[in-house]
This record gives sequence, C-alpha cells and structure tokens, in this order.
Amino acid sequence: MTTRPGFRPTHVVPADGMAAWEAPDPTRPTVPLDALLPVQLVERLGDWAHVSCANGWSAWVDGRYLVAVPHDPPVTGGPPGEATDPRPLLARAAEALTGYRAAVEELAAGGLDGEAFRGRTHGLRIGVVVDGESMWLYDPARGRWLYGDGRRMSTYVTDRAEPGGHGPGHDPTRVVATDGDR
Repeated sequence: MTTRPGFRPTHVVPADGMAAWEAPDPTRPTVPLDALLPVQLVERLGDWAHVSCANGWSAWVDGRYLVAVPHDPPVTGGPPGEATDPRPLLARAAEALTGYRAAVEELAAGGLDGEAFRGRTHGLRIGVVVDGESMWLYDPARGRWLYGDGRRMSTYVTDRAEPGGHGPGHDPTRVVATDGDR
C-alpha cells in the first residue's frame, strides 16, 4: 500500500473492523474497513464520519466507533522487562518475514501455486514500522501494537475485544440534519 505524503491518522478502525458507505446513506454500502486501519477524519455529519485512508481511498463510517489516535505516542516507562523488551518481538517479526519472503520466492519460481501459497501464509500477521527512534511492532500472540523507543515497549492499541465486550450491536448510522439543512 502506498501512503500519501503527509498522511497523519487521527483515528483507527475498531478491532472488529467496521462497515463503510459511499455516502452518508445506509443504502449505499461499500467495502468494510479492516480492523485497526489508520484513517484521517475529514468531516462529521451527525454520527457519520467521512474518513480518508493512507492510500487516498475514502468512505463514510459510524464515527461513534472510531478510536482516536493520541497526538503523541505513549510514554514508555519503568525498568525494561521481558514483556517490554523489543528484542524478542523483533526476532519473531524477522523470522516471520524471512518465512514469508521464502514463500514469495517459491511462488515466483513456480514451486508453489496460489493455493499452496495461501495455505503457507494463512494466519501470518507481521507489523513493523520504524520512524527514527520511534518503533511500532505488532505482537500477533497478544493481538496488539506496541510503541517503543528502542529500549522499551508499551501497548499502543489492541485488536482483541475487551473481556465481555461486544461489537456495536446497533442499526447503521443515520443522517442527522444540521442547522444548515433546515
């Protein structure tokens, strides 16, 4: 995916993903948005939110369920421990990436067909973003993104449901007239 220059997410999609619409009209659904997809809020209309994705695609969603991204990454603190040490997670990510690359090479060389490639990579999730000293790593075992400064990590966002939590469980968003519409 190509990210637009200057794209700064303001929110992420909830852990269960979310329905999306072409317009603020529940009769015009489009492709749902993936869980934890970073988006930029462009406009609000009642409960509706018009969001833009890093690749330039945009959609209308139920803005009540967007998860706000903090302006600054979380502060890592306390002494480094095994749970916050980035090295084991970096090693697992490197291992998974090596495995994925080997599967891609084998697919490109004709040693795997599409079905075998899908089977070999099924369930694989890797996420690493490095921007100078800032680093975001995905921990697939715990379903969470961690932020770190190279020494310590702290949970940034999780893609697992809260214990006892449920999805939105409501009807699609409705258009709410603004003062200018009356």
